[in-house]
Order: sequence, then structure tokens, then C-alpha cells
Amino acid sequence: MKIVILDGYGANPGDLSWQELEELGTVTVYDRTQASETVARAADADILLTNKVVIGRNEMAQLPQLKYIGVLATGYNVVDIDAAHERGIVVTNVPAYSTESVVQMVFAHLLTVTNRTEHYTIQNRAGRWSNNPDFCYWDTPLTELSGKTFGIVGLGNIGWRVAQIALAFGMKVKALTSKQAGALPEGIAKADLHELLSTSDVVSLHCPLTDNTRHLLNGETIGWMQPSAILINTGRGPLVDDDALAEALTAGRLRAYCADVMTEEPPKESHPLLHAPNAYLTPHVAWATAEARVRLLQVAIGNVRAFVNGTHRNVV
Repeated sequence: MKIVILDGYGANPGDLSWQELEELGTVTVYDRTQASETVARAADADILLTNKVVIGRNEMAQLPQLKYIGVLATGYNVVDIDAAHERGIVVTNVPAYSTESVVQMVFAHLLTVTNRTEHYTIQNRAGRWSNNPDFCYWDTPLTELSGKTFGIVGLGNIGWRVAQIALAFGMKVKALTSKQAGALPEGIAKADLHELLSTSDVVSLHCPLTDNTRHLLNGETIGWMQPSAILINTGRGPLVDDDALAEALTAGRLRAYCADVMTEEPPKESHPLLHAPNAYLTPHVAWATAEARVRLLQVAIGNVRAFVNGTHRNVV
């Protein structure tokens, strides 16, 4: 079996090992692959692994030897699933490997806004506290989470773990979910989008990106939110309308936007959210803890091993 990894650097920049995969076949690892390079690099591959490199119908038509595509992520929108099924190509993904890490990032972002620890650390390194006339100072709003309302859009694995931690902070939790109200755990109230946005102090997005959820947060729906509210997006960039969000932040109609994902990645330097006030942006790293990446490789390689042995795991 010839195995080609098209963009291995993101998941494994060198601190992990592909050795277990090398026991299953001849492995070629590319750190990054441009769209124009995909077919040539995958030409003789039986097995392709990809994270963000697109494998569409056109690419598959030029890869008659291809039998398997393993997505090094949970989302598999980079693969044309219909075309793969038509050609009998098995496609797998890696579900739920980063749940705990993403949830941790949600609250890292939230606490960045409510407590501003980095802001005070930077000021104190510059001598602010040492030269302060009083024993303490603060020049940002400091907010206690207990008693506030946390709204969650999407109550899957990540959304549910976020809800648990919000409850542990003493927050009230509302959820926009397809689950029946009677099936929700104690402490979580079902709400429609308008109620959730208009009554929540914090809103966190954890729903899939579909035609119905694209720009779910837009000029109209952002307007339903309280000006003191914090919006968090660790789901998908296009869940929000970037321009409308930047406008709301600039006009002071939203306290903060915290995101680990963008519509375009990497964003252009001129992207409005990079310059909007109170936009806290991390470069799509919520999934990238060492522990989560170890799980990612273990499951991805296990998927390949199952395929080589004639069985299927995590097929999409």
C-alpha cells in the first residue's frame, strides 16, 4: 500500500511520529500541498490522508488507484463524499478527538474578556503596579460569571461539555438544540434563537455549518443580542457574518467577539475583524493541544489499519 499524507504539518509539525502508519505501507509525508500539486502528489496513492487539502470529484477522476481517503479532522467537507461513494472510495474522519481541548479554549476566551489577565500582566511588566499609589488598580470591567446566562447554539459533544462547565461556574444555561426539552439534563433550558440571543450574557456557537446556519449571526440577529454580551465562536468561521460583526463591535453594540475560526484562514491582513475593537482571535488552535493531536493520530492511523485489515472504522 502506498500512503500519501498531503498536509501533515498541521497535525504533526515534528513532535509526534508517523511510525505506526509506516508499518502499514510506504508513507510519503508532505508538510503542505497546494491545490495545483494534489493530483501529481497523489498519483500512485492507494491511501490519502488530508486535513485541509480538497479532494473533489475532479481530483478523484484523475486518481484511479485511490481506494481510501482519511480526513485528519472531524469535519470532512474537504472531500466530495458523493463522488467518493460513486467510486467505491472509503472516506473516514476522526470524531470527538478534540472535545476537551476545544471546550477549554471556549473558557480561555471567556475568561480573557471577563478577567483580562494578559492585559494586566503586560501593564505590570511595564511598571504600572509598581508605581501605583494604591495596593490595587483596574482599568477594565471585571465580571463575575456566576448568575449570568450562557447560551449554547448546538448541544452535541462539545456543546454539552461547555454546558457542564458553565453550570459549574454557577451560570444559567440555555440551548438552541434539536433535542426535546424533556430530554435535556437538569439545568439546561431549551430556547429558540431569538430568546437565546436576546437573554444571554454569553453565546457560544457549536452547531455544524450548513446552508441553514451559514451567517446565523448576521446584522439582524446580532442586533437581538445585548450590548454587554460576549459572542464566542470555536465552531466554524462562516457561522457569523464577519462584516456585520466588525460593524457591531466598532459601534459598541457587542461587548466582545472571541473566535478561534475565521471564514477565510488565514485571513487577509485587511480583514475587518483583525482591526475591530474587542475582537479576540486565536489562529484555529483550539484543537491543537498535544493531547488532542496524539488522539487524532492514534484514531486516524487506527482507521487506516482497520481498512488495510479489511474492516471499516469511522466511515462517513
